[in-house]
Amino acid sequence: MLDQMHAIRVHEFGDPNALEYETAPRPEPAADELLVRVHAAGVNSLDCLLRRGIINEPPLPWIPGYDLSGVVETVGADVTAFEAGDAVYGQVGGPPGLGNTYAEYAAVPAAGVVRVPEALDHTEAAAVPMVALTAWQALFDKGELSEGDRVLFHGAAGGVGHIAVQLANWRGATVIGTGSAHSEDFLSDLGVDEFVNYREERFEDVVGDIDLVIDTQGGDTRERSFEVLSEGGTLVSLKGQPSEELIEEYGVYGRSVFAQPDAATLTKITDLLEAGTLDVTVSSVRPLAEAKDAHEQVEDGHTRGKRVLRVAE
Repeated sequence: MLDQMHAIRVHEFGDPNALEYETAPRPEPAADELLVRVHAAGVNSLDCLLRRGIINEPPLPWIPGYDLSGVVETVGADVTAFEAGDAVYGQVGGPPGLGNTYAEYAAVPAAGVVRVPEALDHTEAAAVPMVALTAWQALFDKGELSEGDRVLFHGAAGGVGHIAVQLANWRGATVIGTGSAHSEDFLSDLGVDEFVNYREERFEDVVGDIDLVIDTQGGDTRERSFEVLSEGGTLVSLKGQPSEELIEEYGVYGRSVFAQPDAATLTKITDLLEAGTLDVTVSSVRPLAEAKDAHEQVEDGHTRGKRVLRVAE
């Protein structure tokens, strides 16, 4: 039926079994939106947190997903920048927005997407938006990274980390990354200058004089990170606001970041992808119906790069 589509929906918060592959109403684009035929959707850890109802508790039934790459099906009445048939990608909404990309069609604000880089297919493009925007905003908007700075990444091989490492190299920083032993060669190829095997040594025992920490872990890792910062350094957390008490104690800055759609920044990222300065790693691709398996892998905590759902060929 033309007014129906296949989608992943959540009817009750919980573990990955809450993800149901079913028929759902096909959305209609508003005047400033595009209806996009989704070819691929990126899977982010944020999707898992929302699915569990840990943050925001979206109204049910809810279609997860923030990242997409696809082809414009129809354009809203006020849209002039795109037309049917254009290949586009981007981040659809952001916290506290709810996303909707685990579906055959998505209605998306035209102002939040850009054309897919010629260097990427839809699967690769869908892996980029949220992690690349998070990395950019953490490094440059919140972290104010400059050439010559020393930056420490926790979970450097993950979705945000593997993009952030490359962006930091592009900016001319010295890059230190933590990870497990099987990620060392991967991170070296990405440009990590110093590698810390977190399973064999405590990072605070082997690194110091850090200008910027990008924390993807939260908890104890975030609190210990204050010990390695130089006076006046900055800790940017992807897992909530850092402790005000520790910020004052160590004489540093603490900030948090939740990526928001930003077509202007995504255009800059697209240019870096086209130039070969930036590369995205897709660790697995699963059909939309197997979103449950993709969520299980993300929650396992050892993802290298990004996981993507294939929606259409």
